[in-house]
Amino acid sequence: MRRYFTLPNVIYFVLFSILLNSYMLIKTSPYLLILIIPVFVLLNMLAGIRPAGTKSIRIKLCNHGATLLALFIFSLIPSLIWHIILAVQTLPEAHMDLIFSALFCILLSALLFSNGIICVYCTSSQMGIKWRVIGIVCGMIPILNLMVLTKIIRVTSNEVDFEIQKERVSTAPALATICQTKYPIVLIHGIFFRDNKLFNYWGRIPQTLKLHGATIYYGQHQSALTVKESARELTARIKLITERSGCQKVNIIAHSKGGLDCRYAISEFGLAPYVASLTTINTPHRGCVFAERLLYAATEKTKNNIANAYNATFRALGDETPDFLAAVTDLTASSCKEMNERLSFPNGIYAQSVGSVMSHPRKGRFPLNLTYRYVKGFDGENDGLVGESSFAWGEKYTLLRTDGKRGISHGDMIDLNRENIKDFDIRAFYTELVSDLRERGL
Repeated sequence: MRRYFTLPNVIYFVLFSILLNSYMLIKTSPYLLILIIPVFVLLNMLAGIRPAGTKSIRIKLCNHGATLLALFIFSLIPSLIWHIILAVQTLPEAHMDLIFSALFCILLSALLFSNGIICVYCTSSQMGIKWRVIGIVCGMIPILNLMVLTKIIRVTSNEVDFEIQKERVSTAPALATICQTKYPIVLIHGIFFRDNKLFNYWGRIPQTLKLHGATIYYGQHQSALTVKESARELTARIKLITERSGCQKVNIIAHSKGGLDCRYAISEFGLAPYVASLTTINTPHRGCVFAERLLYAATEKTKNNIANAYNATFRALGDETPDFLAAVTDLTASSCKEMNERLSFPNGIYAQSVGSVMSHPRKGRFPLNLTYRYVKGFDGENDGLVGESSFAWGEKYTLLRTDGKRGISHGDMIDLNRENIKDFDIRAFYTELVSDLRERGL
């Protein structure tokens, strides 16, 4: 809360405290209402709306909301004190003055609170579903609602500070070209997702890389095909990118199953001449034992029902030939073992792999915080989906951990939840990754 003790916010606090408790003034001079309402609305519009160091409208609105919520909490103290004084002065003779003053204060406070909570609910990426739900559930429980509100203010304030700092770093002239690689970057998504402009699979990563000079393309392949068919689509897509851009080659960064798709495309479909480097992120190169056990344990009826529902949904979203069961089967340990025996290593291509593991899953985001323990029983230490023993491939392998209790999940590695994780900055990691490709002349 210390960040709110600035001169502008102290002025806002004083003005809000006066306005919220101005009923007795209005009763004496009703014409003051003509002044009080516009001033109240103006203060609601201006407080915290222009934090220094950011051009992001989302961050400005988030800071605006957090500031209003902090002012709401701070204003409760003078409001309570004033109404205790008023009660002593008016009771029992003029008790209606106390009632109307309290109602007036509650109404304006509710408007102040509503403005703030709507702003942070609509703009914060760090609150997640968890704190949004807790905020709603605890909203009508005295004392507890203030505790939860204080937590929401702290989360959103930290988010604003972090994003402003990231923006300052991103726009520093000295860092404007550190990701300007010789060949463009092609980001390849994993299973069960599509490249979508409305919800970027890679979160805040592409924008960060672009700010540092990178040129970014996407695989744009279907969400669930066999490795072979996904590889066929990616081969055509990457050849098209090189043809239209004249870049000759690309640097591929592929997540999860996307890494297997790219390896297959390079080995079996002649994509090697078009690839300068391949970096796989949390890819199950040796497959997932738990996926195999699930397929074995599920009945044919259950598997078909799930597959039919998935395939129908993603046909409606644009996939031409989704095949849920075939895609999942290719991720099993036995299927990956057969594939590894078949695929050749990409000579002349810089090949590396990255993996991460979770530490205490309850600190992570749903649903990987739940699947972690199940996967651990079959694949050992894991990221919520893939065991650590399956990540390593290529001439360089990097395993990411955190010092804290959070760990880094399969989804965290693509910034799926847009979460600022303590001890791990996903955007900084990808900046360093691409910067290293640049230093290698790629």
